Amino acid sequence: MKDFFWRSQDGLNLHAADYMPEGRIKGLPIICVPGLTRNARDFSDFAPWAASLGHRVLAVSLRGRGQSDRDPKPRRYRPDTYARDIVTLMDTLGLARAILVGTSLGGLVTMELAHIAPYRVAAAVLNDIGPSVDKSGIARIASYAGTAAPVTDWQSAAAHCERINGVAFPDFTEDDWQRLARWTFAEGPDGLPVLDYDRAIFRPAPRWLMPFIEWHLWRRFRNLATGRPVLALRGAISDILSAETLARMGTTAPGVQTVEVPRVGHAPTLSEPAVKTAMEDFFAVLPPA
Repeated sequence: MKDFFWRSQDGLNLHAADYMPEGRIKGLPIICVPGLTRNARDFSDFAPWAASLGHRVLAVSLRGRGQSDRDPKPRRYRPDTYARDIVTLMDTLGLARAILVGTSLGGLVTMELAHIAPYRVAAAVLNDIGPSVDKSGIARIASYAGTAAPVTDWQSAAAHCERINGVAFPDFTEDDWQRLARWTFAEGPDGLPVLDYDRAIFRPAPRWLMPFIEWHLWRRFRNLATGRPVLALRGAISDILSAETLARMGTTAPGVQTVEVPRVGHAPTLSEPAVKTAMEDFFAVLPPA
């Protein structure tokens, strides 16, 4: 893995973890886009595995997260801005088309990208996100996003991760929580963990706007699903993407495949056996690079 930095159109330095296959490239590049408070490290398991299948994999940290610059204008923390940043990444690297793998917010960015630059998205994987988002999941995320974490050392960082994510990963071990803490927090100058995102990224929409947002997102999803393959994943105990919404997504277009990942909530880490099987089958029928 190598670190790659590119410059956004409005002057920010943005970061991606760049994974190259050991042999020749056999398939389209894959661009991985993480969730709201997450960063490129979330794909530390998935990206090397996907690269082993012959794909170049770029795991991005959206502006305001990880090694990407914080935006001095927080109003630009929105899916259309993030989508334009991905287009600039592709232009910088000379990538005409890519497979987009979007987790949570990353899936919304993927849908927006297919709207503003449809040719650039050859196929898409949406990880535990859809056009309708359950209110209980939004409330859970709102309870911690944008607030200070009660963390004083790496042990308490792991405990914090378990407290806010325990419902989603009932089978996680202590080692798993420690690893998730290293993905969630950065190491500060004193060696202690600090949240690895700008607290200004979270700006909840007013309730009265939610019906319009859902209508808008269904339009974006139908556009994404028209004329390109889409794999929609759902954690079987997710509080963000309901089974009913996943089923409706599966009837939107012939190219949409749906898979439920057992004993996982929001969101699958993409290292689960069910995910790897579904992904390998999905990638195998896509056009070559």
